[in-house]
Amino acid sequence: MGSKNKLKRFRENENFKNVIQPTRQEVFDGFYLKGKWHTFFKNDNPIILELGCGKGEYTLALAQKNPNINYIGVDIKGARFWRGAKTALEKNTTNVAFLRTQIELIDLCFSSGEVCEIWITFPDPQIKYKRTKHRLTNPVFLSKYQNILVKDGLIHLKTDSEFMYGYTLGLLRGTGQKIIYANHDIYKNEGAPNIVMEVQTFYERQFLEIGKPITYIQFQFSDKE
Repeated sequence: MGSKNKLKRFRENENFKNVIQPTRQEVFDGFYLKGKWHTFFKNDNPIILELGCGKGEYTLALAQKNPNINYIGVDIKGARFWRGAKTALEKNTTNVAFLRTQIELIDLCFSSGEVCEIWITFPDPQIKYKRTKHRLTNPVFLSKYQNILVKDGLIHLKTDSEFMYGYTLGLLRGTGQKIIYANHDIYKNEGAPNIVMEVQTFYERQFLEIGKPITYIQFQFSDKE
């Protein structure tokens, strides 16, 4: 994407009513929507996050399928989710928003128990050992997710990376979390929840065209206070 297009999208995001872009310092100083997201959506409906939402395809599709649930796509790259935000406004999809921030700050943007589910779709697997701290399912990130989720809140991991699937599955088993469903190839094996296969991103469709397996894990934290 050219720099001119990026700048244009950044400017448009500033005027989109469904985009929230706090500075890092504003998040650390006390994010104004933490614990108060119901005031943004003007309802008390459940909140579901998509972390690393990219262009916002998944966030938007889920929101359109479930109008009585609020969805928030989270990503630091605003020029990417610009597309999802713009489409949501064009289609008057009011139960969706996009938050531009680092995922490492997620527990500073939401209060304990404010989120009912989290989707992690096709994250960078960060295969190199020195990149472990950036994997979205490493123990530090999982602890942050547990903090903001309601008791028995669900986490969904959908990825084309067998490494990410295996790493996460091993970590969950090793820490005694409740694995509800796990499958290394959801389109060849029966039993995956319908919503997992009903919503597909552009890149997911490309993966399927070349026969690349799509993996999926659904789990809960077993020791949520």
